[in-house]
Amino acid sequence: MAGHEIPEPADRKQFADPTAELEAESEPRRVCDPAFLHGVVVGFDGSTSAERALAYAIGMTRRSGCGLIIVHVANRLPTTVWAGCEPPVFVDVPDHRTEVLGLELACADYLAEVPWILVERGGDICHELEEVGREYEADAIVVGSTHGIVGRIFGSVAGRLAKRAKRPVVVIP
Repeated sequence: MAGHEIPEPADRKQFADPTAELEAESEPRRVCDPAFLHGVVVGFDGSTSAERALAYAIGMTRRSGCGLIIVHVANRLPTTVWAGCEPPVFVDVPDHRTEVLGLELACADYLAEVPWILVERGGDICHELEEVGREYEADAIVVGSTHGIVGRIFGSVAGRLAKRAKRPVVVIP
């Protein structure tokens, strides 16, 4: 009959569909705070250009009403510097700079008007900024420009990120 359903007995056990469990496992799990989805990611290391990028990102988040994800990428040094060995193996060097930056940011008056979090990562700066942007489904990534000879020789973070990112990259001079 159309529109007529036979009700299920209340004591009948429901068995889970095994394919539903496989589909649930294949979906990526969110490890980020959902309150900051579609926010603005900004790379921050405490430099002058990073401070300008942070100020611009604060303005973006204030205008759009989203959250600010501040990313600090900790240093990783190749073991060839330490041990003189041939393979390029990286070691994590304890970087207390993130804690210091976090305390400075927590005391900053200019961050009082926007919701923000500080994320610490280790590794390649471009890769980690794009990865955080992907995790948070960020609307944009804001970085400061690199000044100096190192950026000219090895390529700036902003230039490499702009070439490979899957979302808009704003470079602040």
